[in-house]
Amino acid sequence: MAGVAFAAAPVQDEHGAGGEHGGAAAGHEPTHLEKEEEDVAGYILHHVSDSNEYEIEIPLSRDHSAIHLPQFGIPLRGGVSCAPRDTGHGMAVPGLSEGCLDLSITKHTVMMWLAALLLIGSLLLFSNRDKTKLVPRGTAANLFEMLVLFVRDELAIKNIGKEEGPRYTPYLLTAFFFILFMNLLGLFPWMATATGNIAVTLGLALCTFVITQMAGIRAAGLGGYLAHLTGGVAPWLWPIMIPVEFLGLFTKPFALTIRLFANMLAGHIVIFFLLGLIFMLGHPAVALVSVPFAMGIYLLELFVAFVQAYVFTMLSALFIGMGVAMGHHGHEHADAHGKETGHSHDHGKAHMLGS
Repeated sequence: MAGVAFAAAPVQDEHGAGGEHGGAAAGHEPTHLEKEEEDVAGYILHHVSDSNEYEIEIPLSRDHSAIHLPQFGIPLRGGVSCAPRDTGHGMAVPGLSEGCLDLSITKHTVMMWLAALLLIGSLLLFSNRDKTKLVPRGTAANLFEMLVLFVRDELAIKNIGKEEGPRYTPYLLTAFFFILFMNLLGLFPWMATATGNIAVTLGLALCTFVITQMAGIRAAGLGGYLAHLTGGVAPWLWPIMIPVEFLGLFTKPFALTIRLFANMLAGHIVIFFLLGLIFMLGHPAVALVSVPFAMGIYLLELFVAFVQAYVFTMLSALFIGMGVAMGHHGHEHADAHGKETGHSHDHGKAHMLGS
């Protein structure tokens, strides 16, 4: 765990630097335990965070090799240099504030590429290409078909409907297996969990957000979609209802982003913290307790990898189904209005005949 060295910051007492013991705290040398805590915390943050280096570390050793990934950016305005520069914490490409679009390859980018390759490879290897055989042969092929049918029947059709569900099944299948492979890759040595990066989960949530809005516009039309933002209330309540409905559009992708990010990040932090107790307490006997607990959390993470892929896909199907339902609600309101109008006309005709 302490294979990565980090500088220990000066430690202040509970009175702070300006208190009675402020001078003593400022000149306090960190103890061995405090250094170990700094090393363990730094190692955990270094492991779960994204970086421009792909490190292959040897456990319980300071030997490790790093692969420097390409760093490059695209200038957004003329006369701007987007070459990597030293920021004091390593080489980095200037950001948007300096007129550069950073497109550097990072560790989590590599993990997403691997997950995409696994997704494509699974489709090529386990899909039933022989149309003369209704049942695929092999354990892996049957397991793959079971997951595909589960997403189609239990998530897409049940949440979106029999008519529109198959239309959005390809996206739901792609999201499910892509997230699943990213979750599982982080449980292998020298790999990383891309879904522990909030930028990755935000990108996935934005995909669901765009498809949800497209589904609503397609089902209800642009006019019906905009009318849905009024909530069906009286016009004098529109200044209150429209902002509320508009903000409600973004709470769904926000929930998808935070839920997947927090659940995948927390599990890895807990595992590393349990193992880090061995170095923080400085006694090998602690391993008798921390290692079994860490192993239990690791097995739990295998289950969580499937659960989080399922939850993201299920909520995506639910949100898309809510968008599709806009069209049905519009037709119901139109039919109801038509019946009321027809009833009033018939009543008027009967009144005229009676007179």
